Amino acid sequence: MPIITLTSDWGLKDHYLASVKGKILSNLPDTQIVDISHQITPFNIEQAAFVVKNCYADFPKGSIHLIGIDTEESEKHSHMVIFHNDHYFIGTDNGIFSMIFEDKPKQIFELSIPQDTDSFTFSTRDRFIKAAIHLAKGKAIKELGNVKEKIKKKILFKPVTEKSLIKGMVIHIDGYENLTTNITKDLFDKVGKGKKFLILLRGDEIRSIKQSYRDVPVGEIVALFDSNAHLEIAINQGNACSLLGFDVNDPIRIEFVE
Repeated sequence: MPIITLTSDWGLKDHYLASVKGKILSNLPDTQIVDISHQITPFNIEQAAFVVKNCYADFPKGSIHLIGIDTEESEKHSHMVIFHNDHYFIGTDNGIFSMIFEDKPKQIFELSIPQDTDSFTFSTRDRFIKAAIHLAKGKAIKELGNVKEKIKKKILFKPVTEKSLIKGMVIHIDGYENLTTNITKDLFDKVGKGKKFLILLRGDEIRSIKQSYRDVPVGEIVALFDSNAHLEIAINQGNACSLLGFDVNDPIRIEFVE
């Protein structure tokens, strides 16, 4: 049974999601469709990339991932189908793929198959699904388009490090309003080398890394490394984003003490 995942900024109010699912099932009734998220902030490819990057590898090999974010095709932004890490990805080459993959994708093809309609406003339904059904039937990826050597790059901000300092930033806020930063455990260990530290959050300081949210009393700030090894700032049973006044791209500073 083929698996097709869907990630979009459509929300749940309108007909878009149902239309896409209906068309998939009309062509392949036995398809297993999995919703990754449809609550992506409109046109926010950074947020979408973060979500897809942190879950696609948990799906079986051969899964097909449709990304319906900022899908309108142009001379600068082509429609692509990519095979990487034994998974297929279909979307627009607007920089999102470069944020999902750590290295160059194994196979890259620019879609050349025609759309099902003369409208260019709903590419996920009218073009991406055709490519997904083709792959789900076991047909060759090379039949979908022309080989490309590279994808468009979008550079994400990397943490800045000094001898005893890491300057990072918030890169994602989840549904609980926990703050995910771009500081990884590997970087923290490499720079810190086991030293004592201060995590500076404007007017607040954190002096320890915990294993879980409940390692601090309800309502207190906690720092931990999440399931994807990124430093996370949270409030036990609270909303860190609102209560601490943080947003995406706000700075996080860690100072290590001799």
